[in-house]
Amino acid sequence: MTLPLEFWHFVAIGFAAQLVDGALGMAYGVTASTLLLGMGVTPAVTSATVHAAECFTTGASAASHHAFGNIDKKLFRRLLLPGILGAALGAWVLTRIEGDVIKPWVAGYLLLMGVVILAKAIRRARPRTDEIKHTAPLGFFGAFIDAIGGGGWGPFVASNLLARGNSLHLTVGTVNAVEFFVTLTASLMFLVSLGLGHWDIVLALALGGVLAAPLGAWLVKRVPKRPLLFLVGLLVIVLSLRTLLPLLGVA
Repeated sequence: MTLPLEFWHFVAIGFAAQLVDGALGMAYGVTASTLLLGMGVTPAVTSATVHAAECFTTGASAASHHAFGNIDKKLFRRLLLPGILGAALGAWVLTRIEGDVIKPWVAGYLLLMGVVILAKAIRRARPRTDEIKHTAPLGFFGAFIDAIGGGGWGPFVASNLLARGNSLHLTVGTVNAVEFFVTLTASLMFLVSLGLGHWDIVLALALGGVLAAPLGAWLVKRVPKRPLLFLVGLLVIVLSLRTLLPLLGVA
């Protein structure tokens, strides 16, 4: 049986997103969602399929960070429940709104995430050493916009924590561990609301991700992060504008 060309397009998207995530430790959801929206996939289906495919990678990541002792248990507990609640609410809201209504807002959000990624490439944040505060709202809002936008948990939550002076390996490990539960919650909500459809996209994204994982792990120590961040941020901005401008009536 010959697979349709569109299937291989989705495989390529999963490959590209995992390659970025493997090299940078973030932006799988943002990259995959931006590319899927650019292909005309609706926001609800985009977020549902990205989160379903991401369950596999985040589960493995959480187990690995736990094995290497990269999880701050106190921070994990502070982020877990708010993250689950935010993901559930975000997924529920997204499935209750018409795709044409929410699509400009999702594209706008992804455009903002592209600007954030670009800013990280241009300048380094000056860390502060004061105590991390307002962790619960950070986890809730990060998971909420992640579910609605199809990605952004890592860049949003980890960036805020690192900017306050948190340990790099504990922040990345803990945020990745909580992300599994955030992704699983969003996926279950989408499953209940949208049913078992679009598994062809999920399988294609997962296949592309599996193929890219070894290459991403190899690149992480060989490719300078700032130039790659710049290219990813620029790509997300350009593709988001490509989706957003026609929706706003701009040729």
